[in-house]
Amino acid sequence: MQEEIKIDDDFILIRFQNNSDQVMTFQRPVQLGLIQFHFGLKGNANYIFSQGNYNLQLKEEKVLLFYNTEKELPLHVEVAPKSWVISIFVSIKKFHGLFSSDTDNIPFLSPQNKEKKYYNESDSSPSMAIVLNQMFHYNLHPSIKNLYYKGKGYELLSLYFNRTEDPNAEQCPFLIDEDNVMKIRKAKEVIIANMAEPPGLQELADQVGLNLKKLKMGFKQIYGDTVYGFLFDYKMDYARKLLDSGSYNVNEVGLKIGYSTGSHFIAAFKKKFATTPKKYLMSINANV
Repeated sequence: MQEEIKIDDDFILIRFQNNSDQVMTFQRPVQLGLIQFHFGLKGNANYIFSQGNYNLQLKEEKVLLFYNTEKELPLHVEVAPKSWVISIFVSIKKFHGLFSSDTDNIPFLSPQNKEKKYYNESDSSPSMAIVLNQMFHYNLHPSIKNLYYKGKGYELLSLYFNRTEDPNAEQCPFLIDEDNVMKIRKAKEVIIANMAEPPGLQELADQVGLNLKKLKMGFKQIYGDTVYGFLFDYKMDYARKLLDSGSYNVNEVGLKIGYSTGSHFIAAFKKKFATTPKKYLMSINANV
């Protein structure tokens, strides 16, 4: 799903939540002079420019910033399956007003860059991850949704330009501090690195230094799924990429992702993609 919210004059927020197994494509004109911020919470998205001649990928836990004073940058984005993205569009005039006389501290507003194009990729901070999650898990009356998103939109921008200090953001119940967010991200890295033989939940919690409850609930808050639900999706997507490469047969792929029995891998693959690995391989070969 895609939801566009007008926060203010010259300030628009778009929430992309693709929970499906298909790529979601969205196009929208963007007037000249708007600064674009794209925050990747989960999965990835591909931004396409110049009729497909150029593209930039937004990866999980990254932020892309686009700004060009001389050329319109219409939004043409492909949001990958199981991906969540927040985009903010704000006019340069409004943005100047937010920072007043301190604009020299903002790299792309410095005198030498003010009239140039500007593209930047940076890491999303743990505090930003907390705010992004709140924007996907809010449970508020529709009448105050605009006010809520307005506050969160400004909060995201302030966090983007305040990387070194503790912003003291309002936080989710199970993500008590930034240290916890880093530990949950570490847990994701651990299970991916050991996907063929993943640790048990308690072992994983001990390894990253969280109690079991915070690990389970914090992981669900950040990644929108249980630890093993996330791992299952990751393993199946990885298996599909291995099959796509043409370098491995079905049994070899199953072993690589931790299935010692071929029938178990086949059942898991079919649960995810509604087809067997063998039929999937045949469909690839038929299209070659």
